Amino acid sequence: MLPKVLRGPVWFASGTTTLFIMCGSRLLQVLCAQLLWVWVMGSELTFELPDNAKQCFYEDITIGTKCTLEFQVVTGGHYDVDCRLEDPDGTTLYKEMKKQYDSFTFTAAKNGTYKFCFSNEFSTFTHKTVYFDFQVGDDPPLFPNENRVTALTQMESACVSIHEALKSVIDYQTHFRLREAQGRSRAEDLNTRVAFWSIGEAIILLVVSISQVILLRSFFSDKKTTTTRVGS
Repeated sequence: MLPKVLRGPVWFASGTTTLFIMCGSRLLQVLCAQLLWVWVMGSELTFELPDNAKQCFYEDITIGTKCTLEFQVVTGGHYDVDCRLEDPDGTTLYKEMKKQYDSFTFTAAKNGTYKFCFSNEFSTFTHKTVYFDFQVGDDPPLFPNENRVTALTQMESACVSIHEALKSVIDYQTHFRLREAQGRSRAEDLNTRVAFWSIGEAIILLVVSISQVILLRSFFSDKKTTTTRVGS
């Protein structure tokens, strides 16, 4: 089963200008501004985790807030990492060892700073590239009166549908970019191994060829015999 990754600002920071150019009317401009604000609220990061290293991140969360932590190892070794999530009192909420990717959703039971760490301490020489997405709370409504009792207008319903479709597009784009990075890493690693194997085969072939030539010459070379005269 393929992992699901959430949206965020990492992949779409350069698309804001184009999006505002496409927004002609004032309603669409407001919609685009709200969409961009929602994207900025996403918290995601891709970082390198050296061997024998541990990296921790902190987030202030209020009680009753629903949070989701998703992560995936993009490159390095067996594509696995240790992950640990703790509440403000140090109680472990989530702990997994040597996971390639995973997702964990929880509701904050206390106010304070929550800590989640990624560890590569079990690896002695391989560094990893880790992607994570930490979502705090739900997305705000697209319209201030979206949760009202009365039905939305046709324009508002269309905007909500477009908004949901755009979120799905962002999810798929982020997922396939991670898959592309992981595939490229595997291809480069395989190419390096094939290159070293080819060099090793060439050296072995050269040594065997020289050894065979020397051995064959020893078979056909004339052996010089020495005679010793005994004086009478």
